[in-house]
Amino acid sequence: MEKKILPILVILILGTLSFYLVNAEDPYKYYTWTVTYGTASPLGVQQQVILINGQFPGPQLDVVTNDNIILNLINELDQPFLLTWNGIKQRKNSWQDGVLGTNCPIPPNSNFTYKFQAKDQIGSYTYFPSTAMHKAAGGFGAINVYARPRIPVPYATPARDFSLLIGDWYKSNHKALQQSLDSGSSLPFPDGLLVNGKTSTTINGDQGKTYMFRISNVGLSTSFNFRIEGHKMKLVEVEGSNVVQNIYDSLDVHVGQSVSILVTLDQPPRGYRIAASTRFYKQTLIVLSELIYTNSQTSVSGPIPAGPTDQVDWSMQQARTFRWNLTSNAARPNPQGSFHYGTITPTRTIVLSNTANQINGKARYAVNGVSYVNPDTPLKLADYFNISGIYSTNTIQASPNGGDPFLATSVMPASLHDFLEIVFQNNEDTLQSWHLDGYDFWPVGFGSGQWSEASRKSYNLVDALTRHTVQVYPKSWSVIYVSLDNQGMWNLRSAMWERQYLGQQFYLRVYNQVKSLANEYDIPSNVLLCGLAAGRHI
Repeated sequence: MEKKILPILVILILGTLSFYLVNAEDPYKYYTWTVTYGTASPLGVQQQVILINGQFPGPQLDVVTNDNIILNLINELDQPFLLTWNGIKQRKNSWQDGVLGTNCPIPPNSNFTYKFQAKDQIGSYTYFPSTAMHKAAGGFGAINVYARPRIPVPYATPARDFSLLIGDWYKSNHKALQQSLDSGSSLPFPDGLLVNGKTSTTINGDQGKTYMFRISNVGLSTSFNFRIEGHKMKLVEVEGSNVVQNIYDSLDVHVGQSVSILVTLDQPPRGYRIAASTRFYKQTLIVLSELIYTNSQTSVSGPIPAGPTDQVDWSMQQARTFRWNLTSNAARPNPQGSFHYGTITPTRTIVLSNTANQINGKARYAVNGVSYVNPDTPLKLADYFNISGIYSTNTIQASPNGGDPFLATSVMPASLHDFLEIVFQNNEDTLQSWHLDGYDFWPVGFGSGQWSEASRKSYNLVDALTRHTVQVYPKSWSVIYVSLDNQGMWNLRSAMWERQYLGQQFYLRVYNQVKSLANEYDIPSNVLLCGLAAGRHI
């Protein structure tokens, strides 16, 4: 009898333990951030900047996959303010996306507590202000999501991580830049480039060790090329995707994008230049930093490492070499390539054409002829409270029609679990950068000229990586595949802030008629109410 009871007890104990392990809640991390104005001279001229907890750039957010983030944001500016979490997918939770279509901005001398999870993600991301022209004053920072210890990454642990936030910068006050755009003028070429809010930074490392550089373009409008004198760069991760580990001398990083590289300090011990320079403009800006070997006896010397300037074909060819590591795990134990995106027939094709226009005598930017206008009532609140007249689902069409551009609050309807082919057609002479909140997607193709159905023959349907921001080269097209598995109201926008501010964006309403917490979380209990939703009760 005792021999029969013992195995039963073991099974019961193991079953109980497995229940608690499976149902154990993921860790919580708590933050309080206070947003204020400060003064700094990043380009040698004293100007007003935005600080978070007194820091410019803001604090680095280091979390682990599936951590729950509770972040109380206190706004001590004189304007309403929001942060958006660039590349964090906000699974079933567009309520926390931090853009004007989903959230009321935090009024001055008020606060809002964000509650979200880095669900099934790893990699290098950023946050930044989504309101007005606040991004031109700072308020941005790095988000590094590390893998759980039991989920291996496909490279040895580096000796250290370095986050490099690189972007263009203006000496003008952000309010002056906003006033210029509101008056109908375009912004001039930026005044300079910054790295981590300064004109240079120094990185120290030991000879023979390997370090990770997490490089993000936090600028307003310009792509840059990144390189390190005398050192090769191994690309290992792009916006949450582990990639085939190709070796590069230099890398293009476009507005809103992030990449992670490994660099081994395998050269003679001295100082080496780190360079980032703008791309695709006649005028070139450059920011120089230093990589110093700790046993170095000499200072930095030698020429600045040369990089490309306006070679579009070179950049497009490089983009095609970014490939998914199909056998690697990502944030989950299953291989990245276990979802065979290339075998799925898209349910719908959407062709989006960007244009620069004049509407009512002022500079505006449009998508398929519609220049987006932010309403006073967020779209999510309009949906929740059934407030009509806030937005229209029939203004922006699924392909350009050649009509005169006009202003509207444009929303494109889509069904949960649709699989979309989205074509970004750029007929302008400038490079474009497009970002989709709430998702990552597969950039399956890049090409010159006009996209056509025949262009599908050139798609990569095997190992295109997933990412959240895609570049579209001048007079060219880019195509993404995206699986609409995340219900909500999601912003599809130009990552180039002037263009976004002046209308090159819209919202994708991913919807299922059956209301279920399995598809989307309910409205937060601490939601801010504004516009026609002010005074309502949830």
